[in-house]
Amino acid sequence: MSEKVYSIEGGRPIHGTVSIGGAKNAISKQLIASLLTDQPCTFTNVPRITEIDVLLDMLSDVGTRFEWKDNHTLWVQTPAITTAAVGQKYSGFNRIPILLLAPLLHRAGEVTVPVVGGCRIGARPVNFHIDALAAMGAEIEYGAEKYTARCSRLRGKTIRLPYPSVGATENIIIAGALAQGTTVIHNAAVEPEIIDTILFLQKMGALIQVDVDRRIIIEGVTRLEGATHHTITDRIEAASFAAAAVACDGRVKILNAQQEHMITFLNEIRKVGGGFTVEGDGIVFFRHQPHLSATHIETDVHPGFMTDWQQPFVVLLTQASGVSVIHETVYEDRFGYTRILARMGANIDLAHACLGRKPCRFVDQDHNHSCIVKGPSSLRGQDMVIPDLRAGFANILAALVAEGTSNIRGIRYIERGYAQIAEKLASIGAAIEVREEAAPIAKPELQPA
Repeated sequence: MSEKVYSIEGGRPIHGTVSIGGAKNAISKQLIASLLTDQPCTFTNVPRITEIDVLLDMLSDVGTRFEWKDNHTLWVQTPAITTAAVGQKYSGFNRIPILLLAPLLHRAGEVTVPVVGGCRIGARPVNFHIDALAAMGAEIEYGAEKYTARCSRLRGKTIRLPYPSVGATENIIIAGALAQGTTVIHNAAVEPEIIDTILFLQKMGALIQVDVDRRIIIEGVTRLEGATHHTITDRIEAASFAAAAVACDGRVKILNAQQEHMITFLNEIRKVGGGFTVEGDGIVFFRHQPHLSATHIETDVHPGFMTDWQQPFVVLLTQASGVSVIHETVYEDRFGYTRILARMGANIDLAHACLGRKPCRFVDQDHNHSCIVKGPSSLRGQDMVIPDLRAGFANILAALVAEGTSNIRGIRYIERGYAQIAEKLASIGAAIEVREEAAPIAKPELQPA
């Protein structure tokens, strides 16, 4: 068995134009929502990433037909549910299976899905999902390997989430679309990807209102139709390349980047000394000040600073003068990737304390969820293994900044969420070589973050 390896010669500025794709975190939920109808749905701006490939395999197993009309246009239809038992082979790949509970309950009345997995960045419990569906009338049994749910019809319910969980909000919205009566979500997540999925469901015939104070109201209907939808672009991919442009002292135009989805990120880029120009077809990023400045960032749910933005931003801050602090309030265990940065020469410390003013679920708990970065640091190329999807781009960005050569393995993680990343980097001047080599038997040195 072989694996893909990226070999990057760092220390070069990057210049040019790169086009980003559709948002993984939107299209994956929209494909699941398409199960709510037996009519065809068509999606444009679909990213060609491995997570979508696996999701399509999963949907095919339960009865979905699909066809790629072109490289980014996908047609799907599920005339009938052929099985409501999602295979154990999907256990641990990502967290999608738990979101299949609601649509398969609507279509089949009973469903079995494997336990969830994905990037190991914290506990990410699913009790919010389970409690909400149980409140809506589902009988749920769960054990070490699977969840089984049964219900004649889900009923609308008022649900107050203890935390504005993205996944739980999506699950309840999908459940409420065909539920009997009205479902009200208090303290809902309102990320752009969620709003985009609501727009898709509205095209299908759903009645969904996004109200003030994180309240979403879903009036259940008896039937949904097929629809065509253009998925929003990926704000995580846009921010990743933006951080690379500033960290590498380059100038990169990111086609399709949307300012309205990146307001908090853009503010922080400007604070550290980066610059940007919003144009009709995207945003140009560059280093505005000759020397980058330290800053203080706290991650949060939307419209706060996105947790998936902090990994490339930490690499950027290794090149800033002074002491920067990043307080992670969304996940308790998301700084594991900084070990390799320290090995490359970054001056990074982790702390249990909440180094910030935002309310944090992890206060007084034994979690390293604050990061202190002292810069600027000269990074040196290293061999490394990507531990998870979002840390993967941080590894690649560190290799681009560092002097010397870095050999990066574990590429399968980053290809879950970034399409043609090596080709895109090469197109803007990165010295990157892709090769295949025999996969090692030993486990990676770095534990997943």
